[in-house]
Amino acid sequence: MPAAPSTAVLFDIDGTLVDSNYAHIDAWWRAFLAIGESVDAWRIHRAIGMDSAKLLEELLPDASHETRDTAKQYHSAYFAEHQPRLRLLPGARELLQAVAEAGHAVVLATSAPEDELVRLRELLDAEHWITAVTSSEDVEQAKPDPGIIQVALRKAGVDADAAVMVGDAMWDVESSGRIGVTCIGVMTGGIGGDELRGAGAAEVYDDAAAVLAALRAGDGPIAALADAA
Repeated sequence: MPAAPSTAVLFDIDGTLVDSNYAHIDAWWRAFLAIGESVDAWRIHRAIGMDSAKLLEELLPDASHETRDTAKQYHSAYFAEHQPRLRLLPGARELLQAVAEAGHAVVLATSAPEDELVRLRELLDAEHWITAVTSSEDVEQAKPDPGIIQVALRKAGVDADAAVMVGDAMWDVESSGRIGVTCIGVMTGGIGGDELRGAGAAEVYDDAAAVLAALRAGDGPIAALADAA
């Protein structure tokens, strides 16, 4: 049997591999209206990628737990309406393939709930390249808490200094940095490069296709990971 990979690349999914962030924004915006709250869409966008409990604390600071739970249920229902229209972002599937073929473990390091994750994995159609997957079932708190990243490393069987994270939000960058994982930022989630760099991203690219181009050229953190292995 071939040896298990000693290095890993961890991938956020929403906004990084799948063009779903704006679907989440719409679903939350409609959910808040359904419970009689009005939250500006730009504020929702700023919180996308956070653990849903933290997002609700941030956006509905005075709401009861019951009200927040109701909003979460509405969000799930409204987001489900978007799922048939979700699409992959440029280079997403090809990047997973290239990373796997380079000998790294491919880990989907997401806190998406299981019902959403099923659809996202179907869309990626990359099961034969994936070593491990996390979900909301793995931790009590998601990003920016580093728990998901720690679970992803444990499932891959690699140390933090032998891994690279790819994500689209400050929360991906911050959670990775808290445990010493180098993070690549992509701008497909709608967050600018300066902000991602300010949060600690080692490199920022437009999208997964640009990350793939850098890897093929032997540049960037993923290529360096191969050199260090």
